[in-house]
Formats: sequence, C-alpha cells, structure tokens
Amino acid sequence: MFLIHPENSVSVADITTPLIIVVSDDFKSDIQSHFSQDTVNHILRAVSASKFTGKADDILTILAPVGLKTSKLVLVSLGQADNVLQVENTAGTLADIFYKTDESISLIFTGKADKTDNTIKSAFMMGFHLRCYHFNHYFTGLKESEKPCLETVHIYSSDDKALSQLYLDIIPVIEGVFFARDLVSEPANILYPESYAERCQDLEKIGLKVTVLNEDQMAQHGMFCLLGVGQGSVRESKTVILEWTGAKNKSDTPIALVGKGVCFDTGGISLKPGKGMWDMIYDMGGSAAVVGTMITLAKRGANANVVGIIGLVENMPDANAQRPGDVVKTMAGKTVEVLNTDAEGRLVLADIMWYVQEHYKPNIMIDLATLTGAIVMSLGHEYAGLFSNNDDLSHKLLVSGMNTGDKLWKMPMHESFAKRLKSRIADIANIAMSPEGGSITAACFLEHFVKDNVAWAHLDIAGTAWTSDAKPTTPKGATGFGVRILNDYILKNFG
Repeated sequence: MFLIHPENSVSVADITTPLIIVVSDDFKSDIQSHFSQDTVNHILRAVSASKFTGKADDILTILAPVGLKTSKLVLVSLGQADNVLQVENTAGTLADIFYKTDESISLIFTGKADKTDNTIKSAFMMGFHLRCYHFNHYFTGLKESEKPCLETVHIYSSDDKALSQLYLDIIPVIEGVFFARDLVSEPANILYPESYAERCQDLEKIGLKVTVLNEDQMAQHGMFCLLGVGQGSVRESKTVILEWTGAKNKSDTPIALVGKGVCFDTGGISLKPGKGMWDMIYDMGGSAAVVGTMITLAKRGANANVVGIIGLVENMPDANAQRPGDVVKTMAGKTVEVLNTDAEGRLVLADIMWYVQEHYKPNIMIDLATLTGAIVMSLGHEYAGLFSNNDDLSHKLLVSGMNTGDKLWKMPMHESFAKRLKSRIADIANIAMSPEGGSITAACFLEHFVKDNVAWAHLDIAGTAWTSDAKPTTPKGATGFGVRILNDYILKNFG
C-alpha cells in the first residue's frame, strides 16, 4: 500500500493525486517550507473559514489553488504527536475518507510533524492500513463506488530509508491482524473445524510447523471434555498445533498460546435465544488471535519459541449432543459435570491447555477466548478481561495492551468464586449455580487446568473480538483483537 520516496524526488506542484499534508499543532510554520507563499495564503484562508485549529484529529479538505496539479489538498493534524494510539486513530479516520474514492494518493509530513520520532510515522502507517481492511467476499452486486479501490499511498519523506524499514516492520503485524479478521468474519458454513484446519495447514509455507489431531487421536489422549462439546455436530472436531521455533536455542521452553475455536455456538441443548445467534460465527475469535499471532511471529522472524494450540468444534443441538447433567472426563483426569452446554468454551480450553502443558512443558501460557457474556456486562466493548496467577505476566500484558490499543483490565480471582463450582457428582461443575461473577467463575474453572509453576493468563475477549460500530482503525465486524498485544508482549520480552 505505501510507497515511500525521498522528499526531493518530486516537486509538490507536480503531484496530480489528492495530496495529504500532515502537520502538527504548529501547522502555520509546518507548511511554509513546502509551498509557495500564495499556496500558504490559500491554505490559511481556508483554515480561517473552518474549525481547524491544529489539534490532534483535525482534518480539513481544501480545493487546491492555481499552480498545483492536484485538485485537492487535505490538511490533517497530529496535534503534539505525543500519543501513538491517537496518531493511529487520526490516520484511520483519514483512511476512511479515501479508501473507497481514490486509487492513489500522496502524503507529505511537513515541518514539526516531519521531525517527530519515526515511531509516530510508523503509527500513522499502521492506523491508516488497518482501517483499509474490508471483507466483501460474498457481495455479488456492489456498485463501483462501494468497492475499496485505494491501492497506493505515496509518502514523500526526508527520512525515506528509515521509514521504508519501519513499514516493512509493521507489515507482518498487519497481515496477522487481517488474517485473524478474515477467520472471524467467515460464516460457519464456510469456516468449520475441518476447513479451518486446512487453512492452518497452508501456513507451513511461511515456516510454521502444523499438526492436526482428529477425533480418534484426541480420544487416545483422553480429550473427552473437548470431544463432548462437538459430539452433536456433523462436523468433526479438530485440534491444531502451530509451532514457531525462532529462538537461538531451539530447545528453549516455548511460550504457549491457547485459543478457543468454537466455529459456531448454538448453545447446544442449552439453546441460545434465536435473536442475535448469527453473531456466534465469532465465537472462535480467541483461536483467530492465536493463528494471526503465529503468522506475525513467523513473518517477522521472531526470536522466540512459541507454540499455538486451538481447539476447533461446533456446538450443535443434535440428538447425539451433550446433555445438561452429563459428566465428562478431561485429559487432566478430572471429571466435569456439565450443568449448561452453553458454557462450552471452557470445556474446549481445559483439554487443549492440558495437552500443550503435557507435550511442550511451557513456563508461560496465555489463553484467549470469547468466553462469557458476563465480561461484556463488566467491561463493555472497550476492555478484555485479564485473569492471571502471575503478577509479572499480568503487568507485562497490561503494558502491551496500552502500547497497542488492545486494552486489558485486571480482574480478581478469589477462592470464594472457585468454591461455587463444586459439583454434586463430579470433581467440578462447568458453571456456578448462580450467575453472579460469571467471568470470574469461568476463569476459576480454567485455573483447575493450569499446572504448578506455569505463569498463566486468561484473556476473556468476548466484548472486544467483534464490534457493531466502526472504529477509527477497525471497520464494523471482526477486530483481530489479541494479535497485536501478543506480538508486542513477545517482541518486548523475548524478541
């Protein structure tokens, strides 16, 4: 999308595409060095007739004056350019203006904006590119005006080589986020356990080792908790393991990333209400985040050993479906009384968490899941819930959340909540008998399947994996939440 050129490779007067002028809060000085005095006067007259003040996120479109070949100037301010996420949002807002109207645009960082840390320019490219995501595979009658058409953004910079490298550095992150968004956006008749596993197997071409377990193999491992969730579906359940071995010492203990992959969730026999059930295509958002992260790690050549594991099932109300009151045995050997078949994600996670600990011996394990509606009631759609048995891991994830905008909020875990999972006839029940603190009791359930001395974090992303309203860097729909925070955590702490 971005082509980066030396600042002096073209005269501003000769640019024919729409021209974006990126300025700071000192915009009057910023534009002096790039335009003639007549053009500067024209811009300032337009500014004086508008509400443009130079604060962050100010955008003003101006008809170009005589002497320029472009027909349109767009003035966009980064304000003081001291907030990376604000810059991303500003760039995303700008992208929304152009990505359906122009095939090519040009952009110049001027004055103080051009002298900012290149991290700010990188954030601008990140936010702009993220907003240009679209998922329109199944429309057959889109008008040309409705189709995204922006292909190239020409950036003219005084530091073009460094900026080009920064862009190369963020491409793997963008590709991981977009792959995750694609997975979450696919309808369940297209993306089901078998087809999902096939997409994962294709990732061997980028250097990931991919292993797929079928139902017979999972049964041999004793993964009857996961298998019970999928037994009502005509689709065979799968577990997929993706490995990236990028550390200098290939035998270093890997970081484990674990994702819930319920490709469609009807609730099973504990059937969900019909209204809104169509949104349950995104109940595999945790698994998509894991896959997207593994893609990013492979494409950027991360200096870490990481294993990602996803449990892929459909939760359907067939005559063979799991019933409320059934008792299933986990791979860990514990028995679970299934009081509600719609609390299925934790059953899937229990077995794949245990599998990855048994076979890969990680010291750090992070799971992601669209696990509970209760977390949405607690934190809305702004934050994912963070539950953990390790303060250091929690702190590092919170920092990565602030760095990337994948925001987390630390939630409590207390023995009084865990006690509410006591079962009448088994080791543990899959839900508490009363709904209070539902996201906490769900996390307490998962903690039963964390081995001693494993630093573990659980991210409940039920409110953040999907958005009903477009945001500056995210169109309506799948967000790809989780990819950026996991990549940032691994990059900052391992490489």
